[in-house]
Amino acid sequence: MAKSKHDKVAGKLAKREGTEYNRGQGADIQGSKRAIEVESPQTIGDAARQLAGYQKPVYVAPTDPKAVPKAVKRYQKTTIGVMTPTGKVVKSSTRARKHR
Repeated sequence: MAKSKHDKVAGKLAKREGTEYNRGQGADIQGSKRAIEVESPQTIGDAARQLAGYQKPVYVAPTDPKAVPKAVKRYQKTTIGVMTPTGKVVKSSTRARKHR
């Protein structure tokens, strides 16, 4: 079975973050320093729900580079950051990392 665009982007970002792609509940990529949710252009608005509760910087990464401006506009007044499908941060997350 062929991998979806979502699976390809999530896999590449997970590898870049040094972790594995989480296909279950929660963020797709759960690194030690940040969490990333990969979304299609049609589901960009769903990322906030998936990223709720994380106490570290969080990002949404659209599967299509053309959807990045839509994601930036959608999350402009939130703590959620936006990155390109290749992992380049275009809007930093302002969610504070909790130190223990």
